[in-house]
Amino acid sequence: MLPYNSSYLSVELSDFILNCFVRSPSWQHWLSLPLSLLFFLAMGANATLLITVWLEASLHEPMYYLLSLLSLLDIALCLTVIPKVLAIFWFDLKSISFYACFLQMYIMNCCLGMESCTFMVMAYDRYVAICHPLRYPSIITDQFVAKAAIFILARNAFLTMFIPILSARLHYCGKHIIENCICANLSVSKLSCDNVFLNKMYQLIVAWTLLGSDLILIFLSYTFILRAVLRLKAKGAAAKALSTCGSHFILILFFSTILLVFVFTHIAKKKISPDIPILLNVLHHVIPAALNPIVYGVRTQEIKEGIGKILRRVGKSSN
Repeated sequence: MLPYNSSYLSVELSDFILNCFVRSPSWQHWLSLPLSLLFFLAMGANATLLITVWLEASLHEPMYYLLSLLSLLDIALCLTVIPKVLAIFWFDLKSISFYACFLQMYIMNCCLGMESCTFMVMAYDRYVAICHPLRYPSIITDQFVAKAAIFILARNAFLTMFIPILSARLHYCGKHIIENCICANLSVSKLSCDNVFLNKMYQLIVAWTLLGSDLILIFLSYTFILRAVLRLKAKGAAAKALSTCGSHFILILFFSTILLVFVFTHIAKKKISPDIPILLNVLHHVIPAALNPIVYGVRTQEIKEGIGKILRRVGKSSN
């Protein structure tokens, strides 16, 4: 271990430098514009969906409340990560304060876990709707959504809280240049001159406990859904049943796929450029956020009709 004294303390408590794409700095130039467009698309699409659900009484149902929760999480995740990344790309503002870095780390981990848990609750919602349609109104109620939201917040807020705490307590011994665009736990903690085994193990355990359990429950829900759909004998019933959860399944598949690709690129980092996982990490915070409301808006007739009604109202009021 390197010596630790007061001369390191002032550096440790001042700020970090986010050094994006060390080996491929030109990526910042060609990525800045599409990333900006994706960010504004995500903000606009999610805001539109939230306003539509809020204003349209016909959308005041549990399924759309869960979708609104997902949109709120997407907005929070984007606002936590992307503006800082764009500030680095456009204005070379690489500095981030010590406490802001760990706050960003906490919100990122918390929101990702909450999104995963929300997808799990939405899978259960579709399971009840298709496998137990007569009991759906009595099981999936507004009270159920409220309890589910409290559970999602409490579980992830508590379990992810220790990730930044464990990193913040480390001694950084004058090292403050993070080779990443964001304050990812492993990128930050590897700067420390302390033993970071506990940090790595805790993040691994939390990731597999939260995301792993959610994916298993989602898989089980869709297994039961598929089994129930295959038993339907009425003409067109199977296609109609699958279409009700098609949007949800597409988003879960995309969320899981890009996350798995990110994990595997980290595992195989010796065979690929270290900038690839950084790029995937940034994109994972904005692409799903941009796609979620668009996929639901395109595939859900009630949401399309709600947006149409609001636009007609705006058109009439302007005339």
